[in-house]
Amino acid sequence: MESPIHRLGELFRQLGLPDDEVSMRAFIETHAPLPDSVALPEAPWWTPAQAQLLREALSEDADWAELVDQLDALLRR
Repeated sequence: MESPIHRLGELFRQLGLPDDEVSMRAFIETHAPLPDSVALPEAPWWTPAQAQLLREALSEDADWAELVDQLDALLRR
């Protein structure tokens, strides 16, 4: 299996969020659990630009898609 090109911290940085371990954990703890009925890009806490970045990453199956899926899974725990 190939290693991801990007790391989760880089996705946070792309989203304009703090990307250190403590901040990422705090973000996930603050926003989890995301209900199954809500798609990650539709979560109420994203800005329009953040939501668009997530939608594009998923729809284009971009290098970021795997990390978006990982973030999605972390927020649904």
